Amino acid sequence: MQYELRYQVIEPKRQSYQNVIDRLGDQPASRYLEGTLDVQPRENFHYRPTWDEHREIYDADYSVLKLADPYSYTDPRQFYYTPYVTNRATLHDEFTKQMAYLEQRELLAKLPAAWQTVLTTAVLPLRHYESGAQMVSVGGARFAYGTAIEQCCSFAAFDRIGNAQMLSRVGIALGGGTGDLLQVGKREWLQGEHLQPLRRFTEEAMAAPDWAEGLVAIDLVDSLVYPVLYRELDEVALTTGAGAYSLFTQYLHTWFKDQRKWLDALIKAWATDAEFGDGNREHLARIVATWNPLAHEAATEIARIVDQQLEGAGTVEALARTTTEAEQRWAEITGGAA
Repeated sequence: MQYELRYQVIEPKRQSYQNVIDRLGDQPASRYLEGTLDVQPRENFHYRPTWDEHREIYDADYSVLKLADPYSYTDPRQFYYTPYVTNRATLHDEFTKQMAYLEQRELLAKLPAAWQTVLTTAVLPLRHYESGAQMVSVGGARFAYGTAIEQCCSFAAFDRIGNAQMLSRVGIALGGGTGDLLQVGKREWLQGEHLQPLRRFTEEAMAAPDWAEGLVAIDLVDSLVYPVLYRELDEVALTTGAGAYSLFTQYLHTWFKDQRKWLDALIKAWATDAEFGDGNREHLARIVATWNPLAHEAATEIARIVDQQLEGAGTVEALARTTTEAEQRWAEITGGAA
């Protein structure tokens, strides 16, 4: 007796999960959409938060910035757990290789004295800023309404503590394998006059009752400090014998560009929302008016201390250019809410 094997195609009863079908129809969808759309619970809560009896566990009123449909916003990077971890693992591997090269050649220890001072007084202390920014991102992860926004904040929180750890590793390498310079950086963060505006800013952003306001406030500092220290100063390093600085800052510069993708898209979604757009633009303008002068003060003090150590670095002038770039970017993504 002979048997013949045949292929039989069984058509699926549906192409995706119900949460996607309800929004997009019965069609194939990406794993990002399947794991994002309408995942957050919206009803049948058992109790209200003990710390705020007027709101639900998940409540849009934790922020004045709202979207009529929180899932009208999606992450341009399409990050869910797997692609996020894969992407960050690649970046971490690259950073590890660069640090291994710097350590083997002792290139950080061979930096000119002025550059070592800049690292100790202006760059390494920023690991504490990153730690504070992580807490602000954690607030967004907890209180943001809608999985699409919440998971971006969660990933940003992991990124921030990673940035702090990267800076810590640089400090250990610069200190010859000890943590002595990390202690010096901590003292600078707590006592250095040039860092007190940033420290005060960070602590106030952490205490902001509106998670979205804290997130935007931190972004205002990022938009000044990251381009100045990790882009403009990188150019100076390449021409003044401090190539080691240029090597490790590539990771932070790359991360900042990635951070811009999801956050710019979210701010634009707030500003252009069909129902809440007008109110959101007013709130965004208020947030910028409140926090931007403080952000500029914090960045200016850092730029000044760098210029004091590196003659001809032009960091204050670079900050002026970066400020203009940040204002133009803000006007573009919000339609002029400033």
